[in-house]
Amino acid sequence: MESNKEMARSLLKTSSMSLGTKLLHQTGMALYNTSHGFHEEKVKKVLQQFPGGTIDLQKEENGIGILTLNNPNKRNAFSGVMMLQLLEKVIELENWTEGKGLIVRGAKNTFCSGSDLNAVKALGTPEDGVALCMFMQNTLTRLMRLPLISVALVQGWALGGGAEFITACDFRLMTPGSEIRFVHKEMGIIPSWGGATRLAEIIGRRQALKVLSGALKMDSKQALNLGMVDEVLQSSDETESLGEALEWLKQFTEGPTEVIRALKKAVSSGKELSFQEALQTERDLLGTLWGGPANQEAIARRGKFCK
Repeated sequence: MESNKEMARSLLKTSSMSLGTKLLHQTGMALYNTSHGFHEEKVKKVLQQFPGGTIDLQKEENGIGILTLNNPNKRNAFSGVMMLQLLEKVIELENWTEGKGLIVRGAKNTFCSGSDLNAVKALGTPEDGVALCMFMQNTLTRLMRLPLISVALVQGWALGGGAEFITACDFRLMTPGSEIRFVHKEMGIIPSWGGATRLAEIIGRRQALKVLSGALKMDSKQALNLGMVDEVLQSSDETESLGEALEWLKQFTEGPTEVIRALKKAVSSGKELSFQEALQTERDLLGTLWGGPANQEAIARRGKFCK
């Protein structure tokens, strides 16, 4: 009997992983590379010319990370250097094997007002715009694929690129009096960090078209009704709202780290892969958990409860 269990466990753990699954979960895998005409190092040199602000990451012992956009003098708008630092922090999170959850927020009670206009004005050619688009799509896709359950804490304004950023998180929470707005139409462009694609998935194609083409100002009540956010918090205070967000996230991150991370990977696969590949991913992930410590402990506990 025991040998049969060992054989099954071995089969599950050694089952071949599909190419699509490997690409989805390979650490550091980007959407674009030189074959697409994207030269990351060249873009980095350009972005380095636009300093200001920081991206701060705090990793707690309970497996929850807090990522803070910190450029309050410009309502936490992304400078070029902040874009570079965001990629660095995402890479750090990709390698944080103890992580289970992530909260993304802005400093001083404002989420993010988009891109720093100094950088936008300097990057004036279509080639510049597309290169920046590829860079940020790469970064936010990698953030979205992290095996961490992520929550955007929207305080104050989430405008333009800030509104796009929150769509890369699994969940969104808003404080009273805050606002989400995709202002791209008024800038003569469209979302280019993946925001339009992700927004359509979150609230549906028709509603997304209304939000984008109308440059609608979504307060917390409207955003909740649209399904854009998952909950409106009680407090607008920076410290208190972060505490509320941490408590809200806790209900989804309690449990063994390896199980939470595997659940996130399975859901990501269902979203991005074909049905067959997603099923194969579930199988492969199960092989890393079945008969493992968390599984055995849970079975033992259940046995005690049934007596």
